[in-house]
Amino acid sequence: MPWAGAGERPPREGPAMLSQSPGVMNIGTIDAYLSKTGTGLQATAYGGEGEERENEAWSMYVERKSMVLEFLHSDLSLHLLRRHHKRIELLRRCSYYIEILPKHLALGDQNHLMLPTTMFQLIDPWRFQRMKEVGTIQTKIQLLLLSELLEQLERGREELVRFLETYDMVAFLSRWDVIRRRLSSLSEQMDHFLAMLVPGRLYVKHRLVSEVGVTKIPHIKLVLVTKMPVTFDRKESVAHKDWVSLKWFVSSQQPPLEQFELRFKLLEARAPQEKVHCGVMAVASDTCEIHNLLSDRSYRFTVKRAETYTLVYEQWRDSITLKTKPYLVEGPETPALEPCLSHLSHTQGM
Repeated sequence: MPWAGAGERPPREGPAMLSQSPGVMNIGTIDAYLSKTGTGLQATAYGGEGEERENEAWSMYVERKSMVLEFLHSDLSLHLLRRHHKRIELLRRCSYYIEILPKHLALGDQNHLMLPTTMFQLIDPWRFQRMKEVGTIQTKIQLLLLSELLEQLERGREELVRFLETYDMVAFLSRWDVIRRRLSSLSEQMDHFLAMLVPGRLYVKHRLVSEVGVTKIPHIKLVLVTKMPVTFDRKESVAHKDWVSLKWFVSSQQPPLEQFELRFKLLEARAPQEKVHCGVMAVASDTCEIHNLLSDRSYRFTVKRAETYTLVYEQWRDSITLKTKPYLVEGPETPALEPCLSHLSHTQGM
């Protein structure tokens, strides 16, 4: 393939090319390269007309352009940005809770399982409620910042792509300081984004444990933890003539015997007495049956975790609409005024 422009040379094969070394770029790699190449940009690009200077300019152009390409194909690849979009959507559907830990234990340590019952007897309820409000605000801000950071990363990627598509060798080298600062900024933004994907520690401004009657006040810390969203199993949730069988699941391992809140409602009531076909119930398993429904009618079912004392934020609740089957036998249908709600005893580990 011919190369455009007089005096330009084809790129040298070597580890700097993206096709040869598609490793992960970061700010340390960028700074190490810049310290190696130095600052002789103007002299290299414009200082002479000899072949040696042209080769040096072309080599620098190829290496720096390859570095930008590698950053785009690794840290800012379209595939990775799409994955981050899905992760943010998942975080929006999660449930967020405050967890109390001794300061010497790490998040996830199983040795603290007996701690909450003891600690809640010592914690001042009003102060803990204030910390729940702080947790709610912190969660909302974190989700908003994640979306904003991801938008900035996407705009930065588009900007880098424009640099590569519109700049020739001389323009690219002359604008390298701008491109370098953009790479550094995007690398820092990506590090910040990745750190915010995990809920952090809550800052406790005041003591949560009242000193009255406590001989030794334990040292504790508060952290935000997430639970994966509850989702209906679309294949296993089935409607019959006058009853439905519902099943839901959580996409990760959760403590057994969780409590859930299930709601149901007849979508189009055709008579005043049909308005009783709605309700809310607590379920201690991942399945439930609702009997004595109207045939050939549509119902909406909604499920979420039951609210607990440590819950600070939960917006997502999954819904499914099922239509009962029509009766095939002739004769007047006698609808039941109040549907019967029955639980299956089977409980799967969440």
